[in-house]
Amino acid sequence: MSTIRVVWGTATGPTALAAYDAALAEAGVHNYNLISLSSVIPSEPAIEVTETAPDLGPPGEALEVVQSSATVPPGERGAAGVGWARSEGGPGIFYEVDGTSEDAVRMEIREGLAAGRDLRDWEFVEENVYVESASDDAEYASAVVLATYGESHPVV
Repeated sequence: MSTIRVVWGTATGPTALAAYDAALAEAGVHNYNLISLSSVIPSEPAIEVTETAPDLGPPGEALEVVQSSATVPPGERGAAGVGWARSEGGPGIFYEVDGTSEDAVRMEIREGLAAGRDLRDWEFVEENVYVESASDDAEYASAVVLATYGESHPVV
Protein backbone atom coordinates (compact mmCIF):
# COMPACT_ATOMS: atom_id res chain seq x y z
CA MET A 1 0.00 0.00 0.00
CA SER A 2 1.21 3.48 -0.73
CA THR A 3 1.48 6.40 1.67
CA ILE A 4 -1.21 7.70 4.00
CA ARG A 5 -1.09 11.51 3.92
CA VAL A 6 -2.44 13.77 6.66
CA VAL A 7 -3.67 16.97 4.98
CA TRP A 8 -5.63 19.99 6.16
CA GLY A 9 -7.36 23.15 5.08
CA THR A 10 -9.33 26.09 6.41
CA ALA A 11 -11.58 28.39 4.42
CA THR A 12 -14.69 30.56 4.43
CA GLY A 13 -17.71 30.78 2.17
CA PRO A 14 -21.20 32.23 1.82
CA THR A 15 -22.80 28.90 2.84
CA ALA A 16 -21.71 26.04 5.09
CA LEU A 17 -21.17 23.72 2.13
CA ALA A 18 -19.22 26.36 0.20
CA ALA A 19 -16.90 26.85 3.18
CA TYR A 20 -16.42 23.08 3.54
CA ASP A 21 -15.70 22.66 -0.18
CA ALA A 22 -13.18 25.52 -0.06
CA ALA A 23 -11.44 23.92 2.96
CA LEU A 24 -11.23 20.63 1.02
CA ALA A 25 -9.68 22.62 -1.85
CA GLU A 26 -7.05 24.01 0.53
CA ALA A 27 -6.26 20.42 1.52
CA GLY A 28 -6.08 19.40 -2.15
CA VAL A 29 -8.88 16.81 -2.06
CA HIS A 30 -11.95 18.73 -3.31
CA ASN A 31 -12.07 16.99 -6.69
CA TYR A 32 -12.49 13.47 -5.27
CA ASN A 33 -15.47 11.50 -3.97
CA LEU A 34 -14.40 10.97 -0.38
CA ILE A 35 -15.14 7.57 1.12
CA SER A 36 -15.01 7.52 4.92
CA LEU A 37 -13.14 4.69 6.56
CA SER A 38 -13.19 3.49 10.11
CA SER A 39 -10.00 4.31 11.86
CA VAL A 40 -7.63 1.34 11.57
CA ILE A 41 -4.20 1.90 10.04
CA PRO A 42 -2.70 -1.02 8.09
CA SER A 43 0.86 -2.11 8.92
CA GLU A 44 2.55 -1.25 5.65
CA PRO A 45 2.03 2.39 4.68
CA ALA A 46 4.10 5.27 5.94
CA ILE A 47 2.21 8.27 7.31
CA GLU A 48 3.29 11.61 5.83
CA VAL A 49 2.12 14.92 7.31
CA THR A 50 1.76 17.48 4.52
CA GLU A 51 -0.52 20.49 4.28
CA THR A 52 -1.86 19.82 0.80
CA ALA A 53 -2.29 16.50 -0.99
CA PRO A 54 -0.37 16.01 -4.23
CA ASP A 55 -2.21 14.92 -7.37
CA LEU A 56 -3.83 11.66 -6.29
CA GLY A 57 -5.57 10.87 -9.57
CA PRO A 58 -8.25 12.11 -11.97
CA PRO A 59 -11.16 14.28 -10.74
CA GLY A 60 -14.29 12.37 -9.77
CA GLU A 61 -12.53 9.26 -8.61
CA ALA A 62 -12.95 7.75 -5.12
CA LEU A 63 -10.47 8.46 -2.34
CA GLU A 64 -10.58 6.70 1.02
CA VAL A 65 -10.13 9.01 4.00
CA VAL A 66 -10.43 9.34 7.73
CA GLN A 67 -11.85 12.84 8.12
CA SER A 68 -12.61 15.43 10.75
CA SER A 69 -14.42 18.60 9.75
CA ALA A 70 -15.98 21.52 11.56
CA THR A 71 -18.08 24.13 9.77
CA VAL A 72 -19.53 27.03 11.75
CA PRO A 73 -21.70 30.09 11.08
CA PRO A 74 -20.27 33.62 11.10
CA GLY A 75 -18.87 34.68 14.46
CA GLU A 76 -18.22 31.16 15.79
CA ARG A 77 -15.05 29.05 15.92
CA GLY A 78 -14.76 25.45 14.76
CA ALA A 79 -11.89 23.03 15.25
CA ALA A 80 -11.15 19.70 13.57
CA GLY A 81 -8.43 17.23 14.36
CA VAL A 82 -7.04 13.79 13.65
CA GLY A 83 -4.73 11.85 15.91
CA TRP A 84 -3.04 8.52 15.40
CA ALA A 85 -1.15 5.88 17.32
CA ARG A 86 0.91 3.10 15.80
CA SER A 87 2.09 -0.15 17.24
CA GLU A 88 5.60 -1.50 17.17
CA GLY A 89 4.62 -3.85 14.34
CA GLY A 90 3.03 -1.07 12.29
CA PRO A 91 -0.77 -1.31 12.57
CA GLY A 92 -2.47 1.49 14.40
CA ILE A 93 -5.55 3.63 14.88
CA PHE A 94 -6.78 7.05 13.84
CA TYR A 95 -9.14 9.09 16.00
CA GLU A 96 -11.00 12.08 14.60
CA VAL A 97 -12.80 14.82 16.55
CA ASP A 98 -14.48 18.17 15.84
CA GLY A 99 -15.58 20.88 18.25
CA THR A 100 -15.30 24.54 19.10
CA SER A 101 -11.87 24.66 20.76
CA GLU A 102 -8.49 23.41 19.57
CA ASP A 103 -7.55 22.47 23.14
CA ALA A 104 -10.77 20.53 23.72
CA VAL A 105 -10.43 18.70 20.39
CA ARG A 106 -6.80 17.84 21.13
CA MET A 107 -7.73 16.53 24.61
CA GLU A 108 -10.61 14.41 23.28
CA ILE A 109 -8.36 12.93 20.58
CA ARG A 110 -5.79 11.92 23.21
CA GLU A 111 -8.53 10.39 25.39
CA GLY A 112 -9.95 8.50 22.40
CA LEU A 113 -6.55 7.20 21.36
CA ALA A 114 -5.94 5.98 24.92
CA ALA A 115 -9.27 4.12 24.89
CA GLY A 116 -8.50 2.66 21.46
CA ARG A 117 -5.08 1.48 22.61
CA ASP A 118 -6.71 -0.21 25.62
CA LEU A 119 -8.96 -2.22 23.28
CA ARG A 120 -6.04 -3.67 21.36
CA ASP A 121 -3.34 -6.10 22.35
CA TRP A 122 -0.64 -4.15 20.51
CA GLU A 123 2.52 -2.49 21.79
CA PHE A 124 2.02 1.17 20.79
CA VAL A 125 5.18 3.22 20.25
CA GLU A 126 4.02 6.37 18.46
CA GLU A 127 1.28 8.99 18.92
CA ASN A 128 0.59 12.17 16.93
CA VAL A 129 -2.19 14.77 16.91
CA TYR A 130 -2.95 17.45 14.31
CA VAL A 131 -5.66 20.11 14.85
CA GLU A 132 -6.82 23.09 12.75
CA SER A 133 -9.42 25.76 13.56
CA ALA A 134 -11.33 28.38 11.60
CA SER A 135 -13.59 31.36 12.23
CA ASP A 136 -14.83 34.41 10.37
CA ASP A 137 -17.06 37.32 11.35
CA ALA A 138 -18.77 37.63 7.95
CA GLU A 139 -18.99 34.13 6.41
CA TYR A 140 -19.23 30.47 7.32
CA ALA A 141 -15.86 29.00 8.27
CA SER A 142 -14.63 25.45 7.89
CA ALA A 143 -11.62 23.47 9.10
CA VAL A 144 -10.81 19.98 7.82
CA VAL A 145 -8.10 17.47 8.66
CA LEU A 146 -7.98 14.24 6.66
CA ALA A 147 -5.84 11.13 6.45
CA THR A 148 -5.90 10.11 2.77
CA TYR A 149 -5.20 6.47 1.95
CA GLY A 150 -3.05 6.06 -1.15
CA GLU A 151 -4.32 7.33 -4.48
CA SER A 152 -7.77 7.65 -5.98
CA HIS A 153 -9.48 4.92 -7.98
CA PRO A 154 -12.53 4.74 -10.28
CA VAL A 155 -15.89 4.88 -8.54
CA VAL A 156 -17.51 2.51 -11.02
